[in-house]
Amino acid sequence: MVSLKTEVGGVILERPGMVASGIMDETGPSMVRMLENGAGAVVTKSVGLSPNAGHANPCFMEVTSGYVNAMGLPNPGIDLFKEEMDVAVPKGKIVGSIYGATPEDFSTLAGRMEDYGACAVELNLSCPHAKGYGMEVGTDPTMVKAIVSSVKDAVSIPVWAKLTPNTHILADIGRAVQDAGGDAVVAINTLKAMVISPEFARPVLSNKFGGLSGAAVKPVGVRAIYDLRTVLDIPLIGVGGISDWRDAAEYIMAGASAFQVGSAIGTVGIDVFDRINKGLEEFMSDYGYQSISSMVGVAHE
Repeated sequence: MVSLKTEVGGVILERPGMVASGIMDETGPSMVRMLENGAGAVVTKSVGLSPNAGHANPCFMEVTSGYVNAMGLPNPGIDLFKEEMDVAVPKGKIVGSIYGATPEDFSTLAGRMEDYGACAVELNLSCPHAKGYGMEVGTDPTMVKAIVSSVKDAVSIPVWAKLTPNTHILADIGRAVQDAGGDAVVAINTLKAMVISPEFARPVLSNKFGGLSGAAVKPVGVRAIYDLRTVLDIPLIGVGGISDWRDAAEYIMAGASAFQVGSAIGTVGIDVFDRINKGLEEFMSDYGYQSISSMVGVAHE
């Protein structure tokens, strides 16, 4: 019998697909809804130490084959986010996404997420449109290593690091996560992007640039996972442009033990996880794969 069960970065999932951190999982009820519709876990909206209003509108728009957003990491702050975790954690596995400017910020936030019942923490080291965070700390291997080491010392739950594709040293950053004891690498975050209005001759987004997500970024994400698989021993989680079982299978065969879905929740619908799960089961049965682990990295063979 085919099994979709997988283990990645110290977390056992009954189904390999997770909700990616973003605008689809900001509240406790929205996270529960995802779990009830086929997601193996939910990664929370990225949360910081203090409330953050994010960027002014317009901060989100649809483009060909994707979305461009510059939300600016809006969130209520770690104290108030406990209310959302209290609703979601009893219903399934919740991974706490956190962002900060220093190793101490990340350690404090990770400890709170552990207290709130998160099964793991995902370090957002890769947001392309939040000044002082994201890429500004996530493209320096020394800083990445310091952050991951600090968080590992602070918590007992698994520590995942989400990396940016907007760098030519992705492998070095991945090695920094592994050397610091990180339990998994998540790749990729959004691609730095811009949209200009010809009529107004100005950038559309208030922040001028944002992050591109959706189907357009999938080949970049698959390539990143494939490359990371060649240099890392720790598990990988693929994200970027997944909307059906074929997309998920590409990431798994490139080297990912699990995957995350974000934009397709909006473009395909809330049932995207159930569709992917059913499609994967049928494909695995037809082609003789009994488990997710038997598919992981086969494109390297």
